[in-house]
Amino acid sequence: MKTAIVTGATRGIGLSIAENLKQEGYEVVSADISSPTPCDISNPDDRKQLLNETLSRYGHVDLLVNNAGVAPTQRLDILETTTESFRRVLNINLEGTFFMCQLFANQMIKQGFGKIINIASISSYTSSVNRGEYCISKAGVSMTTQLFADRLAEYGIGVFEVRPGVILTDMTEKVKDKYAKLIEDGLTPIKRLGQPQDVADAVLAIASGRLDFATGQVINADGGFHIRRL
Repeated sequence: MKTAIVTGATRGIGLSIAENLKQEGYEVVSADISSPTPCDISNPDDRKQLLNETLSRYGHVDLLVNNAGVAPTQRLDILETTTESFRRVLNINLEGTFFMCQLFANQMIKQGFGKIINIASISSYTSSVNRGEYCISKAGVSMTTQLFADRLAEYGIGVFEVRPGVILTDMTEKVKDKYAKLIEDGLTPIKRLGQPQDVADAVLAIASGRLDFATGQVINADGGFHIRRL
């Protein structure tokens, strides 16, 4: 029996990932602050409770998908970003993800197998000066992936990153018209907004085991945004 934990799994990208993993035969623990398995990844006790409940129910964890994350509640220029917003976004997106990796990595070492997938963003390397704290948090997630991929390779535990582009979710709903126009004008080679399924497909490719020798690899689910073009 294959088991997977998906955080931020009650809507959008996380929900699509969880549903697709179920279709692939995984027993999925859908963790979210408002799910039947509640978990605030920024809370150490919640993280431990999530691991303990999963082990109690299934005895092991095959796959951890760190998808949970937040955007700033208000988009502010970096000259105006508040300490409160900065701490909130980094506490959840970066610190929460890092310590989820740490906690479940130690469990995977004990059981002798496992895989971790972190959902980052094109914001890992793309400047958005009206939400700088989000960009910094996602850049940190990308380095977190590299660090754990390096550290866990000796145990045969792969760590990967999926880097979504502009994906149509609740988070992008308010700016979808802006991005749709940019995409139509050539922002991405593939001229459409991304869908949660596009990210879920990348997760499934990694979960299949066919990329295990490529630990640390970044899969760009971004319509080609990452391609440098003239």
